[in-house]
Amino acid sequence: MTFDNYKQIRDRSESLCTHLETEDFVIQAAEHVSPAKWHLAHTSWFFETFVLKKYLPDYKEFHPDFSFFFNSYYNAVGERTARNHRGLMTRPTIEEVFDYRGYIDEQMRDIFDNHFSDEVSAIITLGLNHEQQHQELLITDLKYNLWLNPLLPSVLNIKEYPSQLERGWLKIKEDIYPIGHKDEGFCFDNELGRHKVYLDDFIVSSNLVTNQEYQEFIESGGYENPDYWHSDGWAWVISEDIKAPLYWLTKEGRTFYYTLDGLKELDPNAPVSHISFYEAAAFAEWSGYRLPTEFEWEVASHKFSWGDRWEWTNSAYLPYPKFEKAPGAIGEYNGKFMVNQMVLRGASVATSPGHSRNTYRNFFHPHYRWQFTGIRLCKR
Repeated sequence: MTFDNYKQIRDRSESLCTHLETEDFVIQAAEHVSPAKWHLAHTSWFFETFVLKKYLPDYKEFHPDFSFFFNSYYNAVGERTARNHRGLMTRPTIEEVFDYRGYIDEQMRDIFDNHFSDEVSAIITLGLNHEQQHQELLITDLKYNLWLNPLLPSVLNIKEYPSQLERGWLKIKEDIYPIGHKDEGFCFDNELGRHKVYLDDFIVSSNLVTNQEYQEFIESGGYENPDYWHSDGWAWVISEDIKAPLYWLTKEGRTFYYTLDGLKELDPNAPVSHISFYEAAAFAEWSGYRLPTEFEWEVASHKFSWGDRWEWTNSAYLPYPKFEKAPGAIGEYNGKFMVNQMVLRGASVATSPGHSRNTYRNFFHPHYRWQFTGIRLCKR
């Protein structure tokens, strides 16, 4: 790893903001999303907290209050801004945040030049992967924030709805399969604990569910029939008045969806997106199929193309055998979230280059759908 490698990933975070106005950096439309300004600062805070303060002698903080402002959920590090208050912080300004990023990068250059070691390299690698995660969150959070603006502004084109081929079916034979990361290259700790699982024969779709297929589910009364839904899912549909995927809207009998490149007419052949687990499971039930488990997905993934959508699986987010949390604050990265969430596999159109692998375990609560989430089916 070199400083140039580090800087290339860091620079991408800022490049995503090229077309943002000052006001765009601050908005936070819901507790589960964060302002773009916060993402830019938090990813710098990570390097300051876990690298610079520990490995750079006589390091001087950029600002004594930034640890409070830009800590996310690391209890071991100290107190922090309430998550739902991130959008209320007009100060520090976005200019100060960009200055903070520049300051951190200059200090990190000293680390690369004079204090580099295998131990430091491992934490920097984690920090860069952490930044790539936040690059995707910056994109998806920004989309959610701007969606509430009646102007439906265009700020970024990532080709959110690529077309795909017609569905085929792939047969996977019964066997005992290895699951998890092979300890070759970087992975997050939740991918470790490689182990074997038995899988019966199964058949998986070669492609994702399309907008047209999902529209058929809507038109057939899918959101009005509780028979298709988990109990919690049905309660969510009723309480939130859910009638379609996030970002869909109808004008004069035509269906559109909002993208970060503005309003687009629905492409029937593109994979449906911004679907909750509840909706994915209901669609599978309606169609007579099911969602794959995360183990089925991993085993079959070498036979189909993936990466346009994070794909809901029917697996709860739980630790693999022999999973161990790292000591200290770094141990809070994944392990403490292993309850009440579902696993997604793959990647999405918003995932940073070089940040995907078929053992990657993403996870969200079942009602969330602001990520680029989609549906792959298995035959029962």
